This record gives sequence, structure tokens and C-alpha cells, in this order.
Amino acid sequence: MFLVLVTYIKPIEDVDAHLANHRAYLDKFYSTGNLICSGPQNPRTGGLLLANFANTNEVWNFIHNDPYYLNQIADYKIVAFNPVKYAKGFEQFVK
Repeated sequence: MFLVLVTYIKPIEDVDAHLANHRAYLDKFYSTGNLICSGPQNPRTGGLLLANFANTNEVWNFIHNDPYYLNQIADYKIVAFNPVKYAKGFEQFVK
């Protein structure tokens, strides 16, 4: 499992200009089960995604096609982790 930390590097107006395309792109990966949850940070300086990909290369492939990446809106950091404890119901996301 992966936590993807997104940090905006452009003004929020640029972020908002690409928001609809970014969210549409994420929808594709929700439909495949690769994304578990996502959302903006508070304050809105970036976002985060909880993802289930087979390996880090797959995560980078996902990122490299994100409209935020393609339009140089954000930087990304990937944190790989193994969930060993989690709330009831979350087991459906653990591969």
C-alpha cells in the first residue's frame, strides 16, 4: 500500500484550473480498485492519496499521467507501507 503526498508548486488558481481533469483521472483508478481515498490537505497546500498498486513503479506510472504532474502543478512523494492494524472493514483494501 502507498501513501502519495502531493504538494502544490503553483498558485491555487492554477490548481483549480486543472482540478476537474485531475479528479476525472483519479476516477479511473477508483474504478480499478487502485485508489482507496484521496483529498486536499487542510490548509489547501496539496493533497494525499491512499493507493493500492503492486509496486512503486506502478505508482510512478500513475503519477506521471496525472494532469497535475503533466501541467507541473504539484510535486509528489511516495511512502510505501504495510498495514498490519486497521479498522474493521478496511481488510477489503489490504492485498
